This record gives sequence, structure tokens and C-alpha cells, in this order.
Amino acid sequence: MDLNELELQKLIDRCLCEDLGAGDLTTNSTVPAGTVSTGYILAKEAGVVAGLPLAEMVFRRLDPSVEFRAIARDGDRVERGLVLAEITGKARAVLTGERLALNFLQHLSGIATRTARLVEMVSGEKARIVDTRKTTPGLRMIEKYAVRVGGGHNHRFGLYDAVLIKDNHIKMAGGIKKAVLAARLGSPHTARIEVEVEELAGVREALKAGADIIMLDNMDPQAMREAVDLVAGRALVEASGGIGEESIRRVAAAGVDLISVGALTHSVRSLDISLDLKETKRI
Repeated sequence: MDLNELELQKLIDRCLCEDLGAGDLTTNSTVPAGTVSTGYILAKEAGVVAGLPLAEMVFRRLDPSVEFRAIARDGDRVERGLVLAEITGKARAVLTGERLALNFLQHLSGIATRTARLVEMVSGEKARIVDTRKTTPGLRMIEKYAVRVGGGHNHRFGLYDAVLIKDNHIKMAGGIKKAVLAARLGSPHTARIEVEVEELAGVREALKAGADIIMLDNMDPQAMREAVDLVAGRALVEASGGIGEESIRRVAAAGVDLISVGALTHSVRSLDISLDLKETKRI
């Protein structure tokens, strides 16, 4: 899992604290302390799996001795009914961690599945499917990880690692040219500068100002094609704004380099995944 494990552990601790509080009233009162259980994480619908290492970290945080045997791997396409992992450990720990582990798995697998679907739909075109900053507060790192698992790519991670000049920035700066110049002066030389435009006149102005990336906001595919021809490889061209399954193929065919889709993270449907406990014994 290509993520910062220290940050992941802090995230898990924060989420466990939110859910667990002073203790699991239900589990601690109904499950004998010496019970050991074996359970199976099951895919209840087809999709692309993401988040299994995170689920393992949840259970191990509650029971360091837990045995977590992953049968699937992140990025695998799975069918309904497939066992994704087997868990053996203290029953109290397994039940206490069940909801958080499944929440991570279901949400991230939903993102990976949605991303893989859109990537498949633009197969054969050069366009990359990328995410946005429209992520769940506090979960950006893992949501963007799920996009990569699904075959997509990441846009900027935050306000700190790239310049994206949008309409309000342009208004406050006094125009595209002034905004790009100010960004060049105020940003590291390693930072790319992207400008959002809504019409071809804006494309021309952004090109003249020396933008590295030009975002075509809510343009129709024909206008996008004209913009791509106008740019002629002098900058990367990104399409954005309300792009879904009904239009994404036409957008890709317009020749853009990037297609950013906020819906990959801000309104994705979770994949249905469950945990089924089978065997128990007392120790």
C-alpha cells in the first residue's frame, strides 16, 4: 500500500476513538473475553477492491495477534460472493473493528470500481482520468489512493503542490495574464500553473500568458476539440465539469490530455462488502 503508514495509523486511531469512545458496550457485554473467532470478508457484489491493507491495520490495532490472510489484493476485480480475506483473532476485537474496517473497504472499493469503469470507457484514447480536491475531509490521502488502485491518476493533493487559477482568482488578479504572472513570481519554479477557462478566448489568453495546463470548464466536446487544435501541444489540456458516463467517451475523443471527475470521490456509491463470523472457540 503506497501510503504513509504513520498517517494511516493516526487516521485509524482517530476513527476508532470516534466510534469506540469508552468501550464497545454491546460486544463487551455479550461476547466472553476468551472467545476467539474466524471470520470472512465477502464481496456481495462485483467490483474492484481497495483498502484491504487498511482493514488489516484496523484489526491489528485492536488485536496485534490477529491473523489476517488476504485472499484478494487491492486492484483485483472480484465477483459477487468471493472471499476477500480471512480473519482469526479475539472475537471482541474483530467485532469492535468490523464497522470501521468495512467502512474503509466499502468506500475505497466504491471509488476504485467507479474509477475503473470510467478508465475502461476511454480505453484507446490518450486521456487520463484524474480526481479532484472534492474529497471527504480527512480522507483525501486514502481516497486518492483508491483512484490510483482503480487505474486513474491524481490531480494536485492540496493547495500547496500546484497552482490552479480559477475564475475568482482571475477576477481578483485583474485578468488571466496578471494572474499567471503573479503565480510565476509567487510559486516555486517546480510548480506547474494551470488556468481554468470557459471559452476559446480564454484558451488563447492562457496560452499567451504561458500556462502549463489549460482546464476547459464545462465546454461541449466540439468546443474542446477546437481548443485542443488551438493549443497544439503547447500545454496540457484538461476537461472538467459535469462529465459522466454519458459524455466521457466524446470528451476523450476530443483529444484532451486529462479528464477530471469530482464524482470519483464526492458522490461515489460504496461497494457492498460484509464480514461473516463462522467459527468460535474459548481459550
